[in-house]
Amino acid sequence: MFRLAHLSDVHLGPLPDVTYRDLASKRMVGYVNWQRSRRHIMHDGVVGSITDDIEATLVDHLTVTGDLVNLALDAEIELARLWLETLGAPANVSVVPGNHDAYVPGAFDKVCRAWGPWMTGDGLNAPVDRHSFPYLRVRGRVALIGVSSARATAPFMANGYFREDQSHRLGRLLDEAERRGLFRVVMIHHPPVRGAVAQHKRLFGIGNFQKTILRHGAELVLHGHSHDPTLYWIRGKRHSQVPVVGVAAGGQGIGGSHPAAQWNLIEISGDPGAWRLELIRRGLSGPTIPVGELSRVDLMRRPAPLETVRHTS
Repeated sequence: MFRLAHLSDVHLGPLPDVTYRDLASKRMVGYVNWQRSRRHIMHDGVVGSITDDIEATLVDHLTVTGDLVNLALDAEIELARLWLETLGAPANVSVVPGNHDAYVPGAFDKVCRAWGPWMTGDGLNAPVDRHSFPYLRVRGRVALIGVSSARATAPFMANGYFREDQSHRLGRLLDEAERRGLFRVVMIHHPPVRGAVAQHKRLFGIGNFQKTILRHGAELVLHGHSHDPTLYWIRGKRHSQVPVVGVAAGGQGIGGSHPAAQWNLIEISGDPGAWRLELIRRGLSGPTIPVGELSRVDLMRRPAPLETVRHTS
């Protein structure tokens, strides 16, 4: 059995000192939002409780599906790099960037340089940049494929993008992993399903992504961004149905409009054509209650219709 941890949207804080020059951009909107709301509900102590629980659970690999930071300030990017070092060696932790990690023009390239070891495919030594996605890592009998939907957007927008060039590369990696008899996990920040988030937060290229999965197949898609523990299904190859799993924000405190911090434990076993897959949600359920199991779902029991959301906690 392969035990995969899924964490997302930790939004590490508090914010470092910010200058007026830093705020001469979209960051002004994000800074005001942080001061008014996010700083009250996103807590480092919560993130620590979640990561301590992941460590105690002894997983085989950890995935982080974006939004490690808030405004993509240089100091935040460096703090996130140090935080990633505490999670584990780059070989044991796989990251894809989120919209907050590419908050303003130029931030994405800085993130790629700083977090590159955690976002590089097997056997690649070249510096990571936006053209390095998707990347492929193989751990045991599991293929981890990291897709980037991150891009700087206008104020009040948090959209993601999945273009044709990336879809072609993703298709080739999915085919390669299938030939090797691997269980294929696709990681992306924005949910690649319709209706999962508001229009100003949606992924542009949902159709491209779903057509790629339909043509080439996958066994599981993991995402963040919505801050909700959701489960969708999209069509895969040979009439299969592929689970699309979201997770509550890893830094979310008790009492917000979204569920408190959670992480997903995904247990993978079996063989090609007869994979077994179970989703276990772990997280906070009260201000004085430690992190514990919240729900358990057999993902091989497929619902209908497709692309229907189910909140599983």
